[in-house]
Amino acid sequence: MKGYLLKFYLEENENYKGKPLYDWLLEVAKTIGLKGATVNNGIQSFDRQGKPHSAHFFELADRPVQIEFIVDIEQEQSLFATLSQENISIFYSKTSIEFGSVGNKENNND
Repeated sequence: MKGYLLKFYLEENENYKGKPLYDWLLEVAKTIGLKGATVNNGIQSFDRQGKPHSAHFFELADRPVQIEFIVDIEQEQSLFATLSQENISIFYSKTSIEFGSVGNKENNND
């Protein structure tokens, strides 16, 4: 199947509508029917303005967070249509991919 790998780049301390932005984004994804996502915490990064972000011993709130979705074309359009209606700005990357599953799911419990 053809689609996209979407990566959204956030900070752990970013909030939207009373909750962490990454939690809100996951809820939006579930609402529009996405079947999976991965959230990764980074050690260190710098943003598009060049400001550094890192996980310090005493302060973890500035830690970089990356959310990944693998979506088909319709899901990508639905997600971006939903996000464009909100009062937020989220940096992302979008890569064209081919994806699918291989094997027999019944064997996963052995």
